[in-house]
Amino acid sequence: MPTVKVRNIKNEELGELELSDAVFGAPLNEGLIHAAVRNYMANARQGTSATKTRGDVSGAGRKLWKQKGTGRARIASLRSPLWKGGGNVHGPQPRDWSYNMPKKMRQGALRSALSERVREGNLSVIDEWGLETPKTKTFAESLGHLGLGGKTLIVDSLDNENLMLSARNVRTAKVVNSFGLNIYDLLYHDHLVLSRAAAQELEQLLGARQDGGSPETGESEEAPAKPKRTRKPKQEAA
Repeated sequence: MPTVKVRNIKNEELGELELSDAVFGAPLNEGLIHAAVRNYMANARQGTSATKTRGDVSGAGRKLWKQKGTGRARIASLRSPLWKGGGNVHGPQPRDWSYNMPKKMRQGALRSALSERVREGNLSVIDEWGLETPKTKTFAESLGHLGLGGKTLIVDSLDNENLMLSARNVRTAKVVNSFGLNIYDLLYHDHLVLSRAAAQELEQLLGARQDGGSPETGESEEAPAKPKRTRKPKQEAA
């Protein structure tokens, strides 16, 4: 099982924490991570790009000249795509780019990315991120004490209001909770900082279920046996 050191915001070592091997010791699966990132980015697309067709552009609908006898090419409408200022043909239209990805695949990608952060040494565990007042200067000093100079992702409870208010004005830091952790943020940020409570929550959320049982106990609940079908007795003809 991977083991990490637990520190406080002053970078003082308080002990060690054993992480779940199922969540923080998974092998690297680049293909699965790539599929999860594509799914996240596709779901984030607005899909609002649009062009005007011949039915949307302004212009008269009358026929400019008669069909035959003028020597010119026939024309039906000024809004035709053949004319300047006419409609666009086969242009982009508003659409929904999102698609569903199986839950087990999303969780597997998160486990693989978290495990890779542990192997890289870019995962830190903080006992408690306690700030007395919501002050950006105090938060920036704590990042300096911990040696977190680059892009940093902090996973803690959103009830920690002082942390949320202190970090929202720091461009290189982002605070999320365990339920809001996503694959894109894990790869985008250089450092990952977990509180002790957040690490335990992630182990419960992403822990592998065994035979349909709960991730904590691993006990499986046997489904009741389905009753067998019985054929109806044939009625004898009178």
